[in-house]
Amino acid sequence: MTRLFNDPADFADEATDGFVVANERWVRKVHGGVARSTTSPDGTVAVVIGGGSGHYPAFGGLVGPGLAAGAAMGNLFASPSAQQVAGVARAAEHGGGVLLSYGNYAGDVLNFDAASRTLEADGIPVRTVRVTDDVTSAPADDAAKRRGIAGDLCVFKVAGAAAEQGRTLDDVTAVAERANDRTRSFGVAFSGCSLPGAEEPLFEVPEGRMAVGMGIHGERGIDETDVPTADGLAELLVSRLLDELPEGVSSPDGARVVPILNGLGSVKYEELFVVYRSVQRLLADAGVVIVEPEVGELVTSFDMAGVSLTLFWLDDELEELWAAPADTPAYRKGGAVPQERIDPSTIAADAEADQVGAASDESRAVGERIAAGFSAVRAVLDEHADELGRIDAVAGDGDHGIGMQRGSHAADAAAADAVTRGAGAGSVLRIAGDAWSDKAGGTSGAIWGAALEALGRVLGDDSRPTGADVAQGVAAATEAVLAFGATVGDKTMVDALVPFDEVLRARTDEGAPLAQAWQEAVRAARDAADATASLVPKMGRARTHAEHAVGTADPGAVSFALIVETLAP
Repeated sequence: MTRLFNDPADFADEATDGFVVANERWVRKVHGGVARSTTSPDGTVAVVIGGGSGHYPAFGGLVGPGLAAGAAMGNLFASPSAQQVAGVARAAEHGGGVLLSYGNYAGDVLNFDAASRTLEADGIPVRTVRVTDDVTSAPADDAAKRRGIAGDLCVFKVAGAAAEQGRTLDDVTAVAERANDRTRSFGVAFSGCSLPGAEEPLFEVPEGRMAVGMGIHGERGIDETDVPTADGLAELLVSRLLDELPEGVSSPDGARVVPILNGLGSVKYEELFVVYRSVQRLLADAGVVIVEPEVGELVTSFDMAGVSLTLFWLDDELEELWAAPADTPAYRKGGAVPQERIDPSTIAADAEADQVGAASDESRAVGERIAAGFSAVRAVLDEHADELGRIDAVAGDGDHGIGMQRGSHAADAAAADAVTRGAGAGSVLRIAGDAWSDKAGGTSGAIWGAALEALGRVLGDDSRPTGADVAQGVAAATEAVLAFGATVGDKTMVDALVPFDEVLRARTDEGAPLAQAWQEAVRAARDAADATASLVPKMGRARTHAEHAVGTADPGAVSFALIVETLAP
């Protein structure tokens, strides 16, 4: 259980602040995470990694010469926002382009891809490599859907080493892709992890039992078995990974491999060494040639008691890059070249606040009401944050309540500030949506940011919106959310959003007053959110553990129904 924290919603930010001041030799704080505090030659590719917090030393602990140039760090177990990723990339970029690399999770894909589009629009070349090493999260013939776990380190390390050699963006991307293709991981857990302030872990494992194939965000395993001896665990891990050799490795006999025995947070190093003793023997018995193994905490899951084994199958080039020097706060190898510190006076200041354009008096008045609505939404999400986290933990990672809190608090503050600067209705929504997306991160942050931007675009700043305008804006917001790929029946926020949109449009088209149409749409959204309890999730992290979610409503649909009910005219 996590014992040391202040406000749980501030934990990730405060941890980042402490990490930076403790490691100023390597890193500096930038918007969205950290970047190197040392210089790099002009034209060097910037390897920018990232994901949610709670995995230290991933991701900030891997920033430094020979490895990453920057790390975008989201809230606990939530992807960084697109704004955060872009902010880190701009701070880390040196004229050679950016390689974005991260674990393959829905929220990360949405936000890193959005950041990639933003950066390329600014003239910065970008490539992406998603890590997909977890063999239990999808079958081998559907490997592109697999999660990234401790194999992150293998991909990040060779990409960072290639960038340090001065290779081109395409060359760095190619070796990172090959490293991912030749990396496989498999993990077990003896207990779940608990987020700061939570009274219970995200999942529980019965005494004497072990979850098999869990993720690194508190996702429960796909199976359960008795806890074996250390030798028995080594046999389980090694045999499963030797059953699936990557393309290009025809037999383990004579193949060269990096084994990484990774502790997930609460397993002691001495225990890891006992297990690794057997891992080494089993691999040697199979004829594998072991190269520079790693044993320790490298990609964790907060305080989870668990272990994963990664096998990184080498070729000559990958072996050279794996062995190359690296010097970061949490990972060091070889003799890294001394680096020159960045002159703080040369670092550009953060961008100014969003500019507010002209608006009519009527639109400004509506903007004030919208800002009051964000304040009410913040209050209701504060009240329900624990329950939203609880239902999200059933088959997901338990962060939905905290993410919605962070997003709504940021939107509330941004909307209030926009009103003081004379913003109209559309600008208040746009500015608040950007703040929500930036602070919340994750899938929900990206979705709410897009929805609010679309709604604001329709309402505009010129006049007082009619009921028909509001319905049209909700329709535009729905289209923006559907563009992320979910459909009705996938057990997501869409299951409540689409009925709300349909009823609101139908009733306003019939001439019903907005207040009446909204109330009827709220009932449709609430009923649809309740009905998601019977659905099997087909999107996001819950997809891997779909059977556990049956009987529990989707947290995104529930929070949407809460919000629209709170905003009823």
